[in-house]
Parts: sequence; structure tokens; C-alpha cells
Amino acid sequence: MNPTISKWRLKFNYLALIFFVPYNMFRIFTVLIVFCLTAPVFCFGQSQKADTAKPFLMRHINALTDESMYGRGYVNNGRHKASVYLQKEFRRYGLQPAGNRKSYVQRYSFPVNTFPGTMKLSFNGVSQVPGKDFIIDAGSSEYIGGNLNVKTVSLAGVKTKSDWLAIRTTITNESNAYYLTDIDTLCKLMGTRRHHIAATLPAGCFIVPQKDKFIWTVSQDRIAATVFYINDDAANAEIKTVSADVENRWIRSGKNDNIAGVIPGEVTDTFIAITAHYDHLGMMGNDAVFPGASDNASGTAMLLYMARYFQAHPQHYSILFIAFSGEEAGLVGSQYFTKHPLVPLGSIKFLTNMDIMGDATDGITVVNATEYPAQYSQLQAINERGHYLPQVKSRGKAANSDHYHFSEAGVPSFFIYTNGGKGFYHDINDKAGELSMNHIDDIAHLLTDFLSEIK
Repeated sequence: MNPTISKWRLKFNYLALIFFVPYNMFRIFTVLIVFCLTAPVFCFGQSQKADTAKPFLMRHINALTDESMYGRGYVNNGRHKASVYLQKEFRRYGLQPAGNRKSYVQRYSFPVNTFPGTMKLSFNGVSQVPGKDFIIDAGSSEYIGGNLNVKTVSLAGVKTKSDWLAIRTTITNESNAYYLTDIDTLCKLMGTRRHHIAATLPAGCFIVPQKDKFIWTVSQDRIAATVFYINDDAANAEIKTVSADVENRWIRSGKNDNIAGVIPGEVTDTFIAITAHYDHLGMMGNDAVFPGASDNASGTAMLLYMARYFQAHPQHYSILFIAFSGEEAGLVGSQYFTKHPLVPLGSIKFLTNMDIMGDATDGITVVNATEYPAQYSQLQAINERGHYLPQVKSRGKAANSDHYHFSEAGVPSFFIYTNGGKGFYHDINDKAGELSMNHIDDIAHLLTDFLSEIK
């Protein structure tokens, strides 16, 4: 071999080492980075932190609060539209119908009072905005009356129930509208709520001022009177005449759906239950819609997130998912389920109910924490270990959501809700855009960790 050629080949090899090897190493490193970003499980192992729940949750919250859902209530079949939506999502995530049934639907009925059409109120000829300037008592009857003279009736001097009965006999002229002041004094005296006072009123138009915010609800009964609650701004003005036009429909037997599905585990006859209610208040007339984003599109969206997660991560125990209807009408759906269970109640090892999941700026509260201290301590320990939420507060028993009938039937149960937000509740402002979703990923990770570790 020519010594000169060998010399140049040696120099070329040195150049290759200097320039081409680093270049190829860079290319290999780049490919590894791209691969790890697209398939992190292969590079770093399974990590919940890599899963961002917020976009998923917001997509479902927006869908459930869309105007096409009509507030998921009892006007324009809003609750049934939500039921169809949830059945579709259960199928998407591969859930099996509970109890070896062919359908996710557990149907039942209850009466409900609705306002499907006209909802008008005016003072001195000035129209009031439903939901903003007034709400109607959810049990009210239909009413049409124009330019009614207003008679003020003070309840401040009521000392006994007999005093109230005497006053009630004087407010029977249906050609007047009655302006009832100091109704909270009467409620305190009788140990009752405004609706129960309203239920004792005769047929006619009644105006009741209130200092606190409007909180609407659902009523299963219909009362004789038509009662409007107004805010202080309207109450401070002198009201001389009232006109009202209210369309009402009482549904004697309204059909409603609980939606239940299962992800089988290694043990098929023992369940961890995850629940949330999907119903809300619906509409108060043609114009006032109560979207129910926080209460409880957020909890329903979280239930769907759990369904997606546990479908991808099968557990030792089977996971039972139940989306309840009828919660706003008095926990009707969950009560029906406990009386007609699709799986034996004794087979439910633990139940976690989620309601109001839109803002955990100040952490969460756990109802029944005092009843199940071992599980509460476990939840706290997981939160500290994962550095998830600023607080996990303890609360005792309360009949304030769908966990209640289960815990009363002996099923160990938590009800978890978030602490934070703007305070929109049972009003027209509870919209998807008003949710901060603070710490929402942390809640999702805390719950999946907790539910996965229940033994």
C-alpha cells in the first residue's frame, strides 16, 4: 500500500470521528427525545402526572351545559338529552351495563312541577328579568293577572302560629298582589323554610323580598299560590302595581334515568363505586336557563374521566359507575337505586360521590370523614405524598348529596366537593366559563390514587 495514501486515510478517519460521530449522536438523541415525548410510558414508566385532566373535563362540562341540554332539567327533555349523552360516553369507554343487564338505564318516575313557557313579572309597568331580578317558588301554580294593586303585609309582629293563621285569612282577595315583608321572621318562628310558608298561602299573586342571593330548586308538588322572590334592589322601590303571567305544568309521573355501568376487575363480585348526579334545575320559563356547570356537570365530567382512566388501568375490584338523575328534586335517583340495587349493596366495598368539582383553590371537603376515619387518613396521606391539594377538610354526616342513601344503607361512602369559586349555585350564572378549574388535575390524580389503593 502506498504510504502516502495510508496517511491520508488515517487523517480522514480522524476527521470522521471529530465531525460525523457527534452528528450521528445528535440525530440518535433527537429521535429518543421525540419517542419519549410521544410514548412516555416506555421511557419513564407509568405516570399519572403526565395525564392532564382539565381539557377532557372542560370538553364534557361544555357539552353538558350547552344550550341544547336546556339545563338538564324537566323542560324540553333536557334530562333525557343528558341521559343519551352519558350512555354514549359509557359505550365509548367500554363500560358494561351493571347487573348483567342489556342497558345502562335504570328508569323510574316521580312527579315534578315545571315552567315550560311564559314567565313574566313587572312592577309599575317595568318588566323584571327572570333569574336576575326574580325567581318563582318552584311549587307555584300558573297565573295571569294585570295591573294588580299591591297590599303590603308585614310579618315582623308575628309571635305565634295563631298570629300567622289570623294574617293568612286576610290575604284572600285575588284582585290584589300581596307584598309579604319579614318572611324570614316567620320562618324562624315556625322552624321552617320559605317554600313551606308559600305552600300554606291561598291562590293568588305574592311578592316576597329577600336579602340573600337567589337559589332556585325543583319541586315535586304544586301549591295553590304563585310566589315570586325578588331582590332588595326591587324591594327598595315603591311597588304600586304588579302584572304577572306564568305558564305552569305539573307532571304527575316524569320518567328519569339513572345510568350505571361497570369495568370488571380481577374480582367481579366486589365493587368500588364512583357516583355523581347529572341532572340540574333546567329552565324557569322560556328565557331563564340554569346551566349547572359546577353543580354538577363538573362532577359528571369527573366521573367520565374516572371511567376512561380505569378502563385503561383495570383494578383488583370491579369499578361501578353511576350517574344519578333526580338529585336536585331530593336525592330521588340515589334513593331509588338503593331500594332497587343493580348490584347487591353489600358487594360495594366503598363509594365515592363527586359533586361540585370546578374549583379547588382551597382544597376539598370530605363528608363522612368522621364516619370512616381510616379511609379519610388514607386520603390525607395520599394527598401529602403527591403534594396535590392545599387542604383535605373533614366533615361529618350530611344528607346533602347522593352518598346519603348509600351510607344510611350501610355502604361505606364519601361525598367529596371542592372549596373555591365564585359562589354561583342554583342560579343562572353557574356557567362553564365561570369555573376556574384550579387544582383540577390534582383532584383527578388524588382520586385515582385513592380509589386504586382501597383494599
